[in-house]
Amino acid sequence: MRRPRRQFIAGLLLAPLLTGCFASGDGSSASVSSGSGEGARLRVAMAFPPSENFSPYGEDAYQLSRLGVSEGLARLDANGGPAPALARSWSSEGGDRSWLFTLRNAKFHDGGKVTPDAVVTTLTQAAQAKPVPVALAGVNLSAEAVGDHQVRIRTEAPDPVLPLRLSNPRLAVFSPRAYAKPGAVNPVGTATGPFILKKITGATAATLDRFDGYWGGRPQAAGVDATFVADGTARANALRTGRVDIAETLPVAQLPSLDKKTVHEKPTARTVALNLNTRSGPFADPGLRAAAREAIDTSVLAEDVYEGYAEPGQGVFGPALNWAAGKRLEPKGRAKAAPPGGAAVTLATYSNRPELPEVAQVLQQQLQKAGFTVKLKVRDLARFDADALAGKFDAIVYARNVLADTGDPVSVLASDYTCEGGNNQSRLCDRKVDQAVARAASVTDTDRRQDAVLAAEAALLATDAMVPLVHMETVMGIGTSVEGALMDPYERLLIGAGTRR
Repeated sequence: MRRPRRQFIAGLLLAPLLTGCFASGDGSSASVSSGSGEGARLRVAMAFPPSENFSPYGEDAYQLSRLGVSEGLARLDANGGPAPALARSWSSEGGDRSWLFTLRNAKFHDGGKVTPDAVVTTLTQAAQAKPVPVALAGVNLSAEAVGDHQVRIRTEAPDPVLPLRLSNPRLAVFSPRAYAKPGAVNPVGTATGPFILKKITGATAATLDRFDGYWGGRPQAAGVDATFVADGTARANALRTGRVDIAETLPVAQLPSLDKKTVHEKPTARTVALNLNTRSGPFADPGLRAAAREAIDTSVLAEDVYEGYAEPGQGVFGPALNWAAGKRLEPKGRAKAAPPGGAAVTLATYSNRPELPEVAQVLQQQLQKAGFTVKLKVRDLARFDADALAGKFDAIVYARNVLADTGDPVSVLASDYTCEGGNNQSRLCDRKVDQAVARAASVTDTDRRQDAVLAAEAALLATDAMVPLVHMETVMGIGTSVEGALMDPYERLLIGAGTRR
């Protein structure tokens, strides 16, 4: 049973003040005018402002995917397996080092055909990007055109999950025109999805129009007017007052103010974790990391902060992944907790996911009760990631979709918790963890690979570099007139060709 929702009347009183946050696609403060019925434009409030001018190699790639702008050769199906997208089929040519992908008949937004040469350009550019996209971390990849409709992709080492890897939004395919400027990718009018990105208004808004030449059929909405607003209360109020049709990631505290028919929830592969800086500061001491873990009551977070829209943390991989529950291993060799003795730590998180600041406040209280001295910092995500990876914080509260990178659970362990990982907020470099992740990466059989993944998870948890806090559900606001919005547990899709109002 969920706990009764808390009522935040102040949020409702702020509604008139927050409506100015929602700009139209032309950058003005007026609301976008749109009709109703088939062909109307969709108004969407997105939670995460673009931080890299919609570069497909970073987090902005997921915004392009969710808005129906970009696509890759493959996508994830409902079970987390690879499914056709711009490639209609593929096959391994033996040994999992060489794969042959057959392209479907598709066009770019600029009118050009999706050719093998265009795909080769995209993959080559991605492989040479600095930093390399997370999905290609540790992978030496090359591609060549084969005839008029096929691409051969080779990897230096066997890669049994290559089709999964190519489903990552950071490996979306763009027209050769997107690469006209060296070192950059311009997604405006150069992708393949059901909607064409026409205009970017800084980090506040984007305008998209229907792509009538979409291979998957004519999109049912005339376009999308997206506004990027980090404030969750503002997004909820915009939905409640009819200023937007879809609002991402609603704060649970705001749900009582909304029509129940507009609130949609779904379990996700997203885990909220506390990542502890193992390289510098107090948590370089394994004993203090153990003391922090023992101080945390995750049930309080799930029941009080998330009000039942989350499960207490169990590991990297939560209950949405059914295979993990029966195979999870108990961590061995954990350090003994040491007295904190007033050790001063900086705890940081970001505001774009509504409950994270409150999670951090509760952790601050729990850690202080255990004997730590805790300073709390809350930033916008655009100002957060670089400092987190640079080790400027001692402890980080972060929400991570553990299947976002490739759909393969090995990849999140490799990118987030190994010595060479590109998203290693804990700055962990542990021989046992690296070896366990490498063993999991080498296994091709699905069941055995899952066993190896959970052995690697146990090795990670034994270091206390990562403390699982909660496994999240996503709560989306969708207007009653909207049909076909995509409630994707992998958080890669939101607007598709069939989404309309």
